[in-house]
Amino acid sequence: MMKTPYLYHGQDAFWVVPNPHSMMLTLVSESDTLISAIFIRCEPDNEEKLVDMERGETRGRLQYWHGEIPLNNDKPLTHYCFKVMQNSRQWWLHGNGISPRVPGKESHFKYNRQDQPPAWVKQQVFYQIFPDRFANGDPSISVRTGEYCLKGDKRPTLAKEWGESVSEHGVNGPNEFYGGDLKGIHDKFDYLQELGVTALYLNPIFTAPSNHKYDTTDYQQIDPHLGTNAQFAEMVADLHNRDMKIMLDAVYNHTSVNHPWFDMYQCNKGEPGAYNHPESKYRHYYQFAGNGNDYIGWNGIATLPKLNFSNPEVQNYIYAGENAVIKQWLRPPYNVDAWRFDVIHMLGEGAGATNNAHYVRAFRDSAKSVNPDCYVLGEHFFEASNWLQGDQEDGAMNYYGFAHPIRAFFAQKDIAYHNCQIEAEELVDWLNEARSKIPWLNQLSQLNQLDSHDTMRFLTMLGNDSETMQLALLMLFAYIGTPCIYYGTEVALEGGQDPDNRRCFPWERAEHSHPMFEYVQKLIGIRKASKSLQEGSLQWLVAEHQHLAFARTLNNEVNICLINNSSNAKTIEVPLWQLGLEDALLKDQLTNDEWQTKDGILSITLAGKEGLLLTTV
Repeated sequence: MMKTPYLYHGQDAFWVVPNPHSMMLTLVSESDTLISAIFIRCEPDNEEKLVDMERGETRGRLQYWHGEIPLNNDKPLTHYCFKVMQNSRQWWLHGNGISPRVPGKESHFKYNRQDQPPAWVKQQVFYQIFPDRFANGDPSISVRTGEYCLKGDKRPTLAKEWGESVSEHGVNGPNEFYGGDLKGIHDKFDYLQELGVTALYLNPIFTAPSNHKYDTTDYQQIDPHLGTNAQFAEMVADLHNRDMKIMLDAVYNHTSVNHPWFDMYQCNKGEPGAYNHPESKYRHYYQFAGNGNDYIGWNGIATLPKLNFSNPEVQNYIYAGENAVIKQWLRPPYNVDAWRFDVIHMLGEGAGATNNAHYVRAFRDSAKSVNPDCYVLGEHFFEASNWLQGDQEDGAMNYYGFAHPIRAFFAQKDIAYHNCQIEAEELVDWLNEARSKIPWLNQLSQLNQLDSHDTMRFLTMLGNDSETMQLALLMLFAYIGTPCIYYGTEVALEGGQDPDNRRCFPWERAEHSHPMFEYVQKLIGIRKASKSLQEGSLQWLVAEHQHLAFARTLNNEVNICLINNSSNAKTIEVPLWQLGLEDALLKDQLTNDEWQTKDGILSITLAGKEGLLLTTV
């Protein structure tokens, strides 16, 4: 079998220089590889065009090539890949790697000249907070036991002591409350700044009966058990004064059965709700079959009736009207910076997701009409490439392209908690395939998480193995995309599946120095100080069995991440000549240890479960 040549094309500003009507592209090969020609393949007007690349400068073992292609006029997206000729053989370089034949279009490199994410997103480190479990700042507004019921006269509220165990799955998950609130969050801003995070993502905070608040009853008011609208405005103003950002959770696919529009339990004093009242003015806000009480619930869940987006009144209220709720919270006095849209892929007309892309674009346009720099994030548990071509979402909660493969590699589980063991080579294939399907700037704006309010905590999935947890965290901060930490990760908070993954923050662990806090704080500091980790290209250097090495580069800044996920020590040879480093001194940013490369190779022995993040000295 013929040896695959070394060929590389990054996607940052060194490699890709867009102009109004064209794009300058750079590729690098090994200088002693015999190459008769390199073409850039593109498709203006949907027909193949091959553009010759010119041989440029040679630096050490690296030969650079340059070419210019037209940007597509017929659509915002331009696809391209490279055809490399070697005598009778050809090689193709594309987003998935190198292959001996032309690749399918989904793996071509992509550039969107029109729709791009806000530039600020890739610079952030997000921190996700489940408000009822983070901190209780004002006990006077906390939910009391028996204060109300979530379902008519069923599911009475249950107030619990901070830190007390949550109930088992399927028991009192939604109706037990610990008293976390906005004041509690605001009071911890100094703590969050000390950790280093720059942006908060809050699970829903609008009026709703449950503790998770994915069952909204009022989209215009902060839940009174969390605080007030004025208090929220004040909190965001303080956050912005600290140069931090905030993202809110938008649950617009469905409401609670307690919403006044629906009013299943007949609490409305004035206008009757849709349930039991075929004549109600809100009847067509939902999807009822005839004059009875049969209606469509989200995902078949009767307590979450789906809104009817083909109704112009629903459209105006949610996104289209001048005072639509998407716009309300982006304007003064609230000025939120981002929306995370819950189950956005399931939203549409009728029972399912009919015309989904139309509504996602409409949400985007609505948000951007008030704040062009608003970050539009979608929740997708699986592949979201369709939504991430630039014109719909800026980024997705990156389960498919990050959480799934990282979970398989480090925890040997898939998203359904079934056994799923993969090697480093398979990890790289998975990560490349997911990334290559979307434009570069959207790759940088993906929200990468190890865990969330919807999954078991990563540390618990690892059986509390903190060494492996640190490797996964290193990957989170070194890889392409915007990192997000789920609250408590920094003090090694454990938790099984929902609702156990929503335990109270153990503040006693934060009173003294905690090894995990120090590790996360260090990673955040490195990430914030490094442009190459925020927006640099990625180059895989080693991927064998349970160890891997990759570089993030931007201009002259280099970060090299090395991971040994095996329990045994392993010596690896890292081909740093591929980065143009022949004889370089490298320093680990986590420990300050130093290494010397020789003749373009770093020969290094990694201890079992060791991870390094090297940079040039």
